[in-house]
Amino acid sequence: MNAADTAWIMMSTGLVLFMTLPGLALFYGGLVRARNVLSVFMHCFAIACLMSVLWLAFGYSVAFGGAGALWGGLDKAFLQGVAVDSLTGTLPEVLFFAFQMTFAIITPALIVGAYVERVGFVFVLLFSALWMLVVYAPVAHMVWGGGMLADGGLFGETGVRDFAGGIVVHETAGLAALVLAWLLGPRQNRDTPPHSPGLVMIGAAMLWVGWFGFNGGSALAANGQAAMAITVTHLSAASAALAWMLWERVKFGRSSLVGLVTGAIAGLATITPASGYVGPVEALVIGLSSGVLCQEAVAFIRNKMKIDDTLDVFAVHGVGGIFGTLMVAAFGHAAWAAQIGALVIVGVWTLSGTYLLARFCAAVTDFRVDEETETNGLDLSVHGERAYELTS
Repeated sequence: MNAADTAWIMMSTGLVLFMTLPGLALFYGGLVRARNVLSVFMHCFAIACLMSVLWLAFGYSVAFGGAGALWGGLDKAFLQGVAVDSLTGTLPEVLFFAFQMTFAIITPALIVGAYVERVGFVFVLLFSALWMLVVYAPVAHMVWGGGMLADGGLFGETGVRDFAGGIVVHETAGLAALVLAWLLGPRQNRDTPPHSPGLVMIGAAMLWVGWFGFNGGSALAANGQAAMAITVTHLSAASAALAWMLWERVKFGRSSLVGLVTGAIAGLATITPASGYVGPVEALVIGLSSGVLCQEAVAFIRNKMKIDDTLDVFAVHGVGGIFGTLMVAAFGHAAWAAQIGALVIVGVWTLSGTYLLARFCAAVTDFRVDEETETNGLDLSVHGERAYELTS
């Protein structure tokens, strides 16, 4: 065990959990109407709790328990055989378990943005639980756990290069969001603006800070690669935010706070798979490109595909993660065949798994709330609480 590595990954584990609670909850909560903000908080918090238990029970073992092509088996279910002195590299294995658990938390939580304001709460819990075990954990195994897409697998000795989750986290969450939004159908009123841009900014700022643990921690060591990952992560976020802001001004004649911070999130998502491989100048290129690309993807999904992906999960995270994965090859840090092949394989796995799980869960419980509940808001109708006191 290396003490410096262990201390850094302990800190990173806290930072990545901080991304979901409270970062993502505030970011998403500010984007919805006031009558639905608590439902978003409820989704994020409940998912964090449920994924933690399921990661202990089965998820970690499926992702990192063995060397199968598609899954790791159940030998490490409930952390069987993992003692206080068990190591993964230079880290206590229980710490590696906890760090990876925070990724298993935030990935299904990202999907929340696709269905807010109209989805059934029981559906959210059931779908998220099954999706993490059936889609996310096997993909994590395929890419990071020694499976078919890792080094020595389907694409030879080098394998796919996904440093911190462009494929494992952002592609899977983005595609799942797109499928659910399509199946669920649009909200009754799609044109209501965010109720609190201030909360959106605060949440985005927390996500930005937490992303240092997300990407820097993925080095699994306190070393130069971790330091570079943090640096390029910050530069990509900053340049993407500026690009989004300027492109918004070119198109609409004004720049918005929500647009500025969404651009930063796009830059963070896009640099994620490349953060352990690229340098500062490459990060600027990735960030500037993603600020424009993801903004155009938002317009395409909304206006051309007519899909109400409420908080633009696919356009920002899905498109960003896919683009960043390809940029690893574009800058010569990976083979094109491996990057494209992995994107296709994971894409098919995610789309088919998400569709089947959504259909199953919709047959078991209400997929969408009724019209009256949607009109009145989920906070009071479903959870019996209000985020804000109404004044006369």
